[in-house]
Amino acid sequence: MSRRARAVRNSLICGLLTIATFIGIGLAANAQSANGSPDIDYAGFMDLTEDVFAVREDRLVSLAEFNAMKADPGTLILDTRSRFAFDAGHIKGAINLPFSDFTDEKLAAIIPSEDTRILIYCNNNFSDDVDPVPVKRVSLALNIPTFINLYGYGYENIYELGVLTETSNPEVAWVAGSVLYDN
Repeated sequence: MSRRARAVRNSLICGLLTIATFIGIGLAANAQSANGSPDIDYAGFMDLTEDVFAVREDRLVSLAEFNAMKADPGTLILDTRSRFAFDAGHIKGAINLPFSDFTDEKLAAIIPSEDTRILIYCNNNFSDDVDPVPVKRVSLALNIPTFINLYGYGYENIYELGVLTETSNPEVAWVAGSVLYDN
């Protein structure tokens, strides 16, 4: 089975699992309200995920659209991979804030306003499947939690690179870094 066929199959499986998850929201909400930290709101996250689902589908853009948008002043390209991966290579002009570092304060420090157009991408946009962009599990691609979390923090003008390409594609404008991975 080709990589593309596996990706399509896995996307379909992910979609079915997402639907199954939404069906079980009530059960998860009841379980979380009984146990766990009061500062962790799983039911709230599931509600947010459901809200973002339809929005995200309309915000997947082609590489040509991505490049046209990034040329507009005031548009920010956000790379949420680790600093190490970012330093090893990224799209020209991208700003790095690792996903695990998201807070209101850190996002506000790099994003001028909640109205700023934000472009995102992740490893799974690149077919290279080598460091610094090894393919992640399809249902765990970093674009998904990045989109959900940016939206949840109030940044709703988000667009996601919605295609598979290579870092060597000149239209990507990939900047190779000097950091090397040890395998």
